[in-house]
Parts: sequence; structure tokens; C-alpha cells
Amino acid sequence: MGKLDKIAFVPLDERPCNYEFPYLLAQGTGIHMARPPMEMMGLKKRPGDTDRLWSWLEEQSMDADGAVISLDTLLYGGIIPSRLHDLEHPQVAERLQRLRSLKERNPDLKIFAFQLIMRCPQYSIADEEPDYYADWGREIFRKGLISHRSELGIATGEELEELSDIERRLPAEILEDYMHRRSVNIGVIRDVLDLIAEGLIDFMIFPQDDSAPYGHTAKDQQKVRAMISELDLELTTYMYPGADEVGCTLLARMINDSKHKVPLVYPRMSAVQGPFVTPLYEDRFFYESLKYQIMAAGGLITSSAEEADLILIVNTPGETMMEAESQKHAFFSYDVYRNIIELVEYGNYMLRHKGKPVAAADVGYANGADQKLVKLLKQKEMLFDLAGYAGWNTSSNTLGTVIAQSMLYLHFGRTSQHLDFLALRYAEDLCYCSVVRMGLNLGEVEAMGLSKFELDGQRGEVSRMVRKRVAQELEERVNGGKGRVEITDCYMPWNRTFEVGLSVRYHLSEH
Repeated sequence: MGKLDKIAFVPLDERPCNYEFPYLLAQGTGIHMARPPMEMMGLKKRPGDTDRLWSWLEEQSMDADGAVISLDTLLYGGIIPSRLHDLEHPQVAERLQRLRSLKERNPDLKIFAFQLIMRCPQYSIADEEPDYYADWGREIFRKGLISHRSELGIATGEELEELSDIERRLPAEILEDYMHRRSVNIGVIRDVLDLIAEGLIDFMIFPQDDSAPYGHTAKDQQKVRAMISELDLELTTYMYPGADEVGCTLLARMINDSKHKVPLVYPRMSAVQGPFVTPLYEDRFFYESLKYQIMAAGGLITSSAEEADLILIVNTPGETMMEAESQKHAFFSYDVYRNIIELVEYGNYMLRHKGKPVAAADVGYANGADQKLVKLLKQKEMLFDLAGYAGWNTSSNTLGTVIAQSMLYLHFGRTSQHLDFLALRYAEDLCYCSVVRMGLNLGEVEAMGLSKFELDGQRGEVSRMVRKRVAQELEERVNGGKGRVEITDCYMPWNRTFEVGLSVRYHLSEH
């Protein structure tokens, strides 16, 4: 693609990771990224206004060079509504056909889209699923998993007994509701593939949120993979673990495309077994997802640091991935099977002595930063000299974010917006996800008569407490001689502890 002055962007939902991150990354690039006003977006289980979102997109696309769009938002009203809707296939298929009008009005528009393969969590919590998931979620997941293993002839006798017990207890109408929605969603994916084959969508990602090797989601992936192959779409349609980072990934790909650049990335791991760890909530070895994440953003892995445009230091687990909250305990595999000191020394050497851009993918733990890694980066005064950093949620969420940020850094350099985004990552991924949230979940919100799934509103007492705590952690773990991070806003987007909405600014020291 040629010039890129304007991108029309439809996010996956209204949370900051989807609505803000790609938008923040686009600032400082000279590209105008238009996004729908917040009132058109949904709120968690309440779907966005799909009619208004389509009209907005049709209008904004007329003079745009590219569109980065979440089909889940345009078809169902967002990521959670895609798991809750009562729509039948023809209704959704009709909405999808509105994509045609975008290219009819603007034939040069490049459309990069993404659509999730519906997840199937393995626990009974209805926070992001249909209400009946609170009672039957675990059973729905286990039924899918054991049935799949049974079809493959690898289910154990014990599993088959568990399956017949579940089939006796699980209400038929609940299973039917759940499976019907899955089949509608897969039917629509078939329609989307036809549009890709027609050339209407230029590049497509089917990310898998919370995937596992067996079960309903794994079987749906097999179906989609077979359709992609049947239509010869492998080179324009990717499928790999991820979700909330894809807006950033597609923005980076569009910019790389417009500049006719394929950044070469050299990944350096903290652990020899790191590439072979299967991260939590994912279905394959880490290294396979890493290849996809770099490729999806428009780059390629290179085998030598010499020819690399970017060095990616990757803090992997040494053996098995744990949750970030577990790092207050010593774990042999984290202390002995990996070497983050060497990782930081290597990154520092490449940055200071070889003049190479260096980014840090902090995927040692799920759902938060590795406090030790950030401590070492601070000691080396590298925190704000990096091309990118991330350490939040799943391994793929982190990878997509840091790869996108660092690829933009290769084109646009150390802008104030770049420094602000680094500051946001340290405030959120380290200070909130890895430190402050743990305290909230370990009884602090209960002591206030609340629960981690239901706080006192987006801007209640909890949000004020979080702001104060994150500021204290920034002071201790991030701020230093070179500069400091100031929090300008803090709220709780979904009125629960899992995510935080922060706005920050990085102030360079005067001297």
C-alpha cells in the first residue's frame, strides 16, 4: 500500500487495551486514527450500537487509506456480546455484507480485520460468559474436552465416566443454547472467509482467546483451519492465540506495509527451554506463537543479531508458566532454569555498544510483569531507552503490544508519545497488575464490603486507592534520575479489579 494518512479503527471493545492502546500508539506517527465515540461502544455485557458503528465506519472510510476493524464489534457489539447474543446466522450475515459498501465507495481502502474464535473457559464464572456459566461452565468445558478426546480415541476410562455423569446432569437447553451460538459464530466465519477470497478483506486474523489443545474451541479451530486451506487463504489469513492485542498488531502491519518495510527481529530468550513452554491460556509452544506475532505485525524472525533491525529480549519461564501473583514465592524453575541477568546484560550490550534498538517482552508470568526483570532494567537505566516493553495478561497479549510498539519506534523514534506509552506499561503491567491488584484481591476489597468482580463503580473509592498505590509503586520501582511517571487519570473500566484504566505522562529530568 502507498501513503497512509488516515486509518479508520473499530476496536474490539471499550476497555483501554482495545480502545486506547492502538490509538495511543498511533499518536506521534503523523497518521490520523479515527475511532468511534465511546457512547457508540458497549459496556461489558451490553453490546455496542452496531447500526451506528457501521454508519460511522462507512462515513470515516470514505477518505481513509486503511481500516483496522474488529468484526466482533460490528457484528455482535463487542467481544463479550459475541458470546451472549441471540442472533441467527442470516441476521449476522446481512450485517457482514455492509463491508462491501466500504470498498465500493473507496476502492483503494485497505481493510485489515480480525474476528475471534469463541472461547470456552474451564471454570464456572459468568463474569464474561452467559449467566448459566456460573453454574455449568466447568461442565460445558469438560464435556467439550472429553468428547474431543473420545473422538480422537485418547479419552481415559475415568474421563468417559466423568462425561456420562456430566451428560446426566447438564441441562439440555443450556448446552443447546451454548452450542447454537458457537455454530452461528462459525457459520459467520465461513462468510468472512468468502469475503477474503473475493479480495474484499486484504488481511485477516482469527485470534484465539484462552485456547486449549482439546475442547470446543480447539474443534472450531480445526474447522476454520480446514476452510482456510480449502480456499487457499493461508498467506492472508492467520490464526493463533491472542485477542486484546490485535488492534496494535494490525496497526503496525499497516504502517510497515505503507513503508514497504519488513522489520527483522532477533529474539533472545532468558531460558533454553523458554521456546518450548506452552504459556497459560494458550495451546502451543511459545516460539510458534512468537513467529506468528512478529509475522502478523509485518516482520520476520531473523537468525542473527547482526542483520536484525530489532533485538527482542524475551523473559520466558524456565519450565512452566505461573501467574504473576506467585512471584513472591521462590520457584526452582524460575530461579535456576532461566537467566534474566544474562538477558538484561545482553540487551544492555546490544543497546549501548552495538546501537541496536532493544525491546523487552516480559512473558515470564501470566497477568503481570516480572518485578525482578524491571528492577534489573532500572538498575541498567534501560527502562526509557527501550524500543518497547509489555508484561500484561496472556503471553500473546504482551507479545502483540511490545512488537507493535517497537516496530513503530523503528519508523518514528523516541517521541514523547513513545515514552508515555512505555510509562503506561510500567504503571499498569508492573505496578498495577503485578503488585497493587494482588493486595486488592487478597482481601482489601472484601474488607470494603465489595468483591473483585463488583467494585464501587468506575470512579469510586477503589479507583482513588488504586491511583495512590500505583503512584507509590512507580516512585519505588520506576522513577529515578532520568525522569518520572505522573498519573493523570485512573478508573476501573469494568468495575472489577482485573483491569485498570490509567493515563500517564513521562517527565524527563531537567539535568
